[in-house]
Amino acid sequence: MRILAVGAHPDDVEIGMGGTILALLAQGHSVVICDLTDGEPTPRGTPERRAAEAAAAARMLGVERRITLPLPNRLLADTVENRKMLAGVIREVRPDRLFVPYWVDAHPDHVAACTLAEAARFYAKLTRTDIPGEPHLPSRVLHFFSTHYDLHIRPAFLFDISDHFDRKVEAVTAYASQFDLDQPEPGIVHHLRTTNAYWGFLIGRPYAEAFASREEVGLSSLDALV
Repeated sequence: MRILAVGAHPDDVEIGMGGTILALLAQGHSVVICDLTDGEPTPRGTPERRAAEAAAAARMLGVERRITLPLPNRLLADTVENRKMLAGVIREVRPDRLFVPYWVDAHPDHVAACTLAEAARFYAKLTRTDIPGEPHLPSRVLHFFSTHYDLHIRPAFLFDISDHFDRKVEAVTAYASQFDLDQPEPGIVHHLRTTNAYWGFLIGRPYAEAFASREEVGLSSLDALV
């Protein structure tokens, strides 16, 4: 199975579903990450440093490829041209599953990324268009959580990442320009540990990541239930 994970900024995908990516890769699936922006400007970053951090995180995860689109950080918007650009990526990668940010967030870029990605998924299937590549429609859109709100949500499902949590933390902390890592347990590590442990507790596992879906999620087998 081919998976495309779309984030507004480098580090969004790692925070929201880095452990799931590691688990999916270990199961033999193919994963590509697409960052809609390079994440700059930020107070402590530069485009060059952020690109190096994103490349390092991608290597730690072991993803097949990381794509960065030239859309503007802080000004991300769901426009027709942006839909076509991301639809071109979807047609090129041809994923079976599309992972995008959750639709509720204090960060306008994250909300825009969700809306844009869902629209691009629809555009990717269109005929009689100037979008490059052959039409393609990912069969399912799933939403990861990398939000600036502290939300109490009812996820569609929880994915066990217990065997991959430490590696996820390494991938997230590759973004040294974005987090204060000088503490015994940096804030981002504490956030990941407590959040993923909470989701894990709900399914009787050490760590898990949560996912939402606008549509119902079905099962064809009980073998994967934990």
